[in-house]
Amino acid sequence: MITVAEHLDSILRKVRPGQEVELDLQRAYGLVLTHDVVSEVDLPRFANSAMDGYAVRAQDVAEAGNEHPVLMPVLGDIRAGDTEQRVLVPGHAGRIMTCAPVPEGADTIVKVEDTDAHPREPKIRAAPEPGRHIRPAGEDLRVGDVVVAAGTTVGPAQVAALASAGIARVVVVGPVRVVVLSTGDELVPLGAPLASGQIVDSNGPMLAAAVRAAGFHTVHVGRLPDDPDRIRSEIDRHLRHADAIITTGGVSKGAYDEVKAVLSKQGAMSFPEVAMQPGKPQGFGVLGRRKVPVFTLPGNPVSALVSFEVFVRPALARRAGRRYTAPTHEAVVVQAWSSPEGKQQFARVVVESDTTGAYAVRPAGGGGSHLVGGLAGADALAVVPARTGEVAVGSMVQVQALRPWGEIEARLEAHAPPPADGSQDAPVGAGTRRGRHRSG
Repeated sequence: MITVAEHLDSILRKVRPGQEVELDLQRAYGLVLTHDVVSEVDLPRFANSAMDGYAVRAQDVAEAGNEHPVLMPVLGDIRAGDTEQRVLVPGHAGRIMTCAPVPEGADTIVKVEDTDAHPREPKIRAAPEPGRHIRPAGEDLRVGDVVVAAGTTVGPAQVAALASAGIARVVVVGPVRVVVLSTGDELVPLGAPLASGQIVDSNGPMLAAAVRAAGFHTVHVGRLPDDPDRIRSEIDRHLRHADAIITTGGVSKGAYDEVKAVLSKQGAMSFPEVAMQPGKPQGFGVLGRRKVPVFTLPGNPVSALVSFEVFVRPALARRAGRRYTAPTHEAVVVQAWSSPEGKQQFARVVVESDTTGAYAVRPAGGGGSHLVGGLAGADALAVVPARTGEVAVGSMVQVQALRPWGEIEARLEAHAPPPADGSQDAPVGAGTRRGRHRSG
């Protein structure tokens, strides 16, 4: 057997970012830039006012003060979006709004709070220095400056900067499109009638949801019978357009584990046994001329989901041009459980709060990898080292969330007992509990 770290490293060494594409900026949200984006304009594009007030020459109001205000006639209003080329006459002011262009000749802004706000002949009661409350052209970016660097994920802030620079299209690693295939003659799609010996396919919908939760696109969810020809033709078909393929089932040592039988003939596939619980039987390779990552996961739902979180999610991130390391939190064990020595365990746990406010965990449901009820009730996976045989009460474990950590925090706060002295202490916010947080 190989370790979890060895299998993940082997996967990440073989996965390459997908093809780069040029997209409209709005469609590039969440994708990774493959080139530096350089500004072709100065930002701001023109000097503009940071305040509502009056544009003046500093020397004209140099003697202004509360005791001796200066009367300043107004030539007109200058609003945001004003396109007229204005020139300020010495001894006069322009009533100006925030973001409006500063007229030629003006070198400072008297904010409206330092006047009587008269629209035509205000009393100026302050003497701002030259440049005060003016945003000069190019203060933010100059022509040739990098707006957003290659390797950056396009988020809301990047969209704002790129749009401000007038950049309508960018080159990014294309969206990662994932095909999910469940295998087994026993599977029936959700909503279809069940015959004796058949079960509803839960892996397909579960993994499709996991793909979406990770920020990628599920483009096909299907089922395959235990038929080598059907399996081969279906995988070959999806290799032409998918960016990753995930299968579940058919990778162990059974007589009808056809996925392994079919893909073992592909030189690029390997089927190691990984020293982990659950999820020992794994398979991975890159297939086709497009070098598509293919993950063959165990058929039990718990094993499949754990395998997705540990191996597939980081690999999909790499396919998207990103890096992913699961954030973890430290928690104290309040109910013991056993762990198989020699295997790294990913135990389903419920997160609680102990009397000190620290994170605490206890097992969620039974240990079987087919028990989806306990999986649904679990908050996180407790990562137990391979050398540990018994997870004792009071020991510390690292936990990896299966649901948004803020949701876990909200539940803990809602069920927190009131302070013993009856005081109304402020609720503990996310991240303020005891216990270390690690994030990749």
